[in-house]
Amino acid sequence: MSDDSLSTSKLEIEPPEFIDKKEEAEAAFWRLKRAADLWRENRVKRVLAQEGESIFRTLGRFLYVIICILFDGLILIELPIFFERTAVAWTLYILILIFAVKTQHEFYKKWFEVDISEIEFENH
Repeated sequence: MSDDSLSTSKLEIEPPEFIDKKEEAEAAFWRLKRAADLWRENRVKRVLAQEGESIFRTLGRFLYVIICILFDGLILIELPIFFERTAVAWTLYILILIFAVKTQHEFYKKWFEVDISEIEFENH
């Protein structure tokens, strides 16, 4: 066997690199940056949309969240305490808590959602 045939067979055994780690790392970075930019843009839009709101709506939003936290944390926790911390009581508590949080979230969206569809930024 000649040296040329040995070197070509050795080259054929090594698989080519399909994924360039540097390119993939850079692509991942840009995906994360785009996601962060989108989140930041939506956050700024929500803040700008709240500028024209009345103080009562802003305070109402704050009070609603406080009342929901108090209800979920103080009132609903009485269920496991009342039923002597059994597994059934904790299961009932978790199910009611999930239902309560979903309902509270729906009311929050209905009453306090901020319309950001009117606000547009220039994309460079």
